[in-house]
Amino acid sequence: MRLSIVTTLYNSSAFIEEFYRRASSEAAALTNDYEIVMVDDGSPDNSLSIAIELVRKDPRVKVVELSRNFGHHKAMMTGLEHAVGDYIYLIDVDLEEDPAWLTLFWKTLKDRGLDVVYGYQIKRKGDWIERLGGAFHWWVIRRLSYYPIPENLVTARLMTQQYVRALTLHKERKTALGGLWALTGFRQPGLPVEKGSRNNSSYSIAKRIEVGFDRLTSFSEKPLILVFLLGIFIFALSVLGAFYLVVLRLTGTVLAGWASVMVSVWMLGGLCIACLGILGLYIARIFIETKGRPYSIVREIHRAEGKNA
Repeated sequence: MRLSIVTTLYNSSAFIEEFYRRASSEAAALTNDYEIVMVDDGSPDNSLSIAIELVRKDPRVKVVELSRNFGHHKAMMTGLEHAVGDYIYLIDVDLEEDPAWLTLFWKTLKDRGLDVVYGYQIKRKGDWIERLGGAFHWWVIRRLSYYPIPENLVTARLMTQQYVRALTLHKERKTALGGLWALTGFRQPGLPVEKGSRNNSSYSIAKRIEVGFDRLTSFSEKPLILVFLLGIFIFALSVLGAFYLVVLRLTGTVLAGWASVMVSVWMLGGLCIACLGILGLYIARIFIETKGRPYSIVREIHRAEGKNA
């Protein structure tokens, strides 16, 4: 198998057929030996039935049906595990990312002897709130992560089978795929792309915040170091404050009022809770990982009759 195109399905019924048409056209222009792997991530709409109908029409389509919804990143990793092509093109199905990028990525990878070519946005899509939130997210990641995670990544990327096999060695159940892409290494430059936009994105604000925490706690222990330094700073400050109060009392100054005491108690109490919360995030990750649960479960693989791979 020369080329595999991998995508995931979740509330994607409106895009599947158009994606299939455009992706097939791009792949056929490069090679006749290709497959399209669609991972149904427990989609509540009729995405699965539409994809299975494509299997009946085109033996190059393969549908990996998960037993339930496991999440976008885990579904993508599952799709990569089932891709058998020498080169694997990962892309979202919703057509915000143009399947035509495959030709550009292919030419760049082959001409320069690379392992991966990925897309990134020079200017983030969306309204000012989304752009501002994204800019703040990447500002935090750049300063707290030990690994140089590229900014404003998109899903679309062309990878060699060697890189994908190395990538799928990672078995974290709670992670952020963008960090794993960078952590795996190999030669992988980015190309600027212009991503489209649609109004009903499946990534809510809460989901974006969750991904941000996953990305941070998966690839950096700097928050724990900051908590330790904050504790040392507060302790030193309290010692200086206590010494100052003793000096005032010895010089005859009467200290009255409980407002400052209550404010200090609430401030330090909130700070302790926040620090415990950061520690709790890391402990929770340890708890999840020690269970050794699979990050996805395949219910069934739909492929053309008589086709084993």
